[in-house]
Amino acid sequence: MENKLTEKPNITATVEFILLGFSDVPNLQWILFGIFLVIYLTILMCNGIIILITRIDPALQIPMYFFLSTFSFLEICYVSVTVPRMLVDLLTQKGNISFFACATQMCFVLMFGGSECLLLAVMAYDRYVAICSPLHYPLVMNHRVCIQLVVASWIGGVPVVIGQTCQIFSLPFCGSNTINHFFCDLPPVLKLACGNTFVNEIAVYVVAVVFITIPFLLIVISYGKIISNILRLSSAGGRAKAFSTCSSHLVVVVLFYGTATVTYLQPKPNQSAEIGKLVSLFYTVLIPTLNPIIYTLRNKEIMLALRKLVTKLLI
Repeated sequence: MENKLTEKPNITATVEFILLGFSDVPNLQWILFGIFLVIYLTILMCNGIIILITRIDPALQIPMYFFLSTFSFLEICYVSVTVPRMLVDLLTQKGNISFFACATQMCFVLMFGGSECLLLAVMAYDRYVAICSPLHYPLVMNHRVCIQLVVASWIGGVPVVIGQTCQIFSLPFCGSNTINHFFCDLPPVLKLACGNTFVNEIAVYVVAVVFITIPFLLIVISYGKIISNILRLSSAGGRAKAFSTCSSHLVVVVLFYGTATVTYLQPKPNQSAEIGKLVSLFYTVLIPTLNPIIYTLRNKEIMLALRKLVTKLLI
């Protein structure tokens, strides 16, 4: 009993973690810094342009583009939680992060990630109403409803995420303080915890089901009804236009939910640290880079608004 009491302070003595990041490729640190810096600036610029044109162009003052601009702002927030810190670690080649900073980073990553899941479901519902009930669309998706849906997607998961973060970081960390990742993600941090983490793992799965599976099922149901409705249209041009307004969103949904599922719904024993790092890199950096490109290149109205903006700036 006496030994246990004397060992207990050491169990909770972790005051900082060390993020390994990309230390396994030391010769590529500067190259990676340059690549990720360009990617981060591209994300900021492309999403910023989408926000700008959806605000100033009168043709884009409809709910679909309101949700898109909100999604773009959310993407900027999401990548800004992880990428700047990763750039600093690559620049200094140090990965030290305090206990509180690690908890804060995880909390915001989960918060913004959960908000993206909910917002993607809201965007699918918007397309469902627009295509399946076009006459009721202005009434159902009025400005007040749009604001309420966005606010709900932003704050809906905040209490759960804060509770889960506090639960994870209240665990004892008595072994290594080295996180084999480039940010404080939930699976690699949970691996460092001592003792029985079964309850915490179950809590992670429950939250993942709520914020990943349920919104994804709602999206699938919405698009099932959308596709059924589109196929009943007699005009080939009408079908093509309807599909074009949904295809971009579907591509983003598949990319985001696919990688999120691999990260948070994969059984812990099957998770490889390197694969987990690669998948996280995909959904925290590469997908936010692709999203504005997907939405702009596949959307004629956004491309037209972008040309108008460029023309105004050049004249």
